Amino acid sequence: MIASRRALLAAPALLPLTARAQGAWPDRPVRIIVPFPPGQAADTFTRLVAEQLSQRWPQRVVVENRGGGAGAPALEAGARAAPDGYTLTAGTSGTLGVNPSVLQRLPYDAERDFAAVSNIAMVPLLLVAHPSFPARTVQEMAAMVRAKPGEVNIASAGPATSQHMATELLQLRTGLRFNIVHYRGSGPGMADLLAGNVPLMMDSVASALPQIQGGRVRALAVAQPRRVPQLPDVPTIAETLAPGYEAAGWSGLVAPAATPAEIVRRISADVGAILRETAMQERFLSMGAIADPGTPAEFAAFIRAEIVKWREVARAANVRLDG
Repeated sequence: MIASRRALLAAPALLPLTARAQGAWPDRPVRIIVPFPPGQAADTFTRLVAEQLSQRWPQRVVVENRGGGAGAPALEAGARAAPDGYTLTAGTSGTLGVNPSVLQRLPYDAERDFAAVSNIAMVPLLLVAHPSFPARTVQEMAAMVRAKPGEVNIASAGPATSQHMATELLQLRTGLRFNIVHYRGSGPGMADLLAGNVPLMMDSVASALPQIQGGRVRALAVAQPRRVPQLPDVPTIAETLAPGYEAAGWSGLVAPAATPAEIVRRISADVGAILRETAMQERFLSMGAIADPGTPAEFAAFIRAEIVKWREVARAANVRLDG
């Protein structure tokens, strides 16, 4: 009886402490693990948001870069972190969307091990051509490729990259057959396109936009379902060749799966407020991206849809990575 009474007396005292502990979050720095080296797109967009969160919150937000292994080691570290809101991870189209289908030994489950917070940025992809390429429109390009299946070269930023998977998706949806030439990143592929060594490339708007504006390459079609603000006169693949076609790079935030829902919602709300600011949206556009905030439920559904889409593509094209 005495023990029960003590328990009853202690319980009310514990509740305010728990409430205060939750309300005080964050009471120490929050880190965001980025699965790439500094300077890459996911790192850049994450740092922009981290800077703004540091101004909104009473504690700093620190970005920790962990490159290598197709992002798998960094995502594993994020999944295994304490689910207390103090460790977030930059989840991307590659690490969350593509990796589950192309890596044989993935040390994390892209859905079960994470709580979706919010997407941050969409990085639209597009088809570009060397100025000497005879086809002036994407429809003319498709006719050329159909006439010479497997003979027209198209540059890729590397196996299982967003650019590569977007090309494989285009082949799957249209029946076109390119000769995909893989490079070690977008830069070397663009260099060969500029030199005229390959006639076509699937690249990001962010990477290709300066070359398009300089007249060194021609934009044929955008891989987004809607035209992008940076290139309003360039049609989409969906409106010209393959209805419903959509492929993009993206980067958002996830937390360990058991992170309290109220913390996840708060982070998502704050990230959303930052990304809806006009100045931030304009900055993203200037970098060839689109600010893309959403609720945790919306981001979770998006990740799930991406996994399904890229699983179909990986199986059809037999895309695999060592790891």
